[in-house]
Amino acid sequence: MDMTKKMDQEFLEYVVKAIVNHPEDVRVERRVDEMGVLLSLRVNPQDMGQVVGRQGSTAKAIRNLLRIVGLKNNARVNLKIEEPTTSNPSSTSK
Repeated sequence: MDMTKKMDQEFLEYVVKAIVNHPEDVRVERRVDEMGVLLSLRVNPQDMGQVVGRQGSTAKAIRNLLRIVGLKNNARVNLKIEEPTTSNPSSTSK
């Protein structure tokens, strides 16, 4: 039973690792609460563009696929793509 519960996390890791240049940096954290499953995705900052895609199209497609995987397992699956933690000097307040 625990195997089906982790299927969404393994699916996300597989898909993301297939599209990024730094698959070794892909990290997925899985949390379950009353709202459903929350998958938090971290990737190499250089891979953010590939994960998000033009106008968010890749991220939207991944979210749709995760929703289908969740429905199959009677779970609501949400994806949060974590922002890179690199400090950006141009984003300081003026």
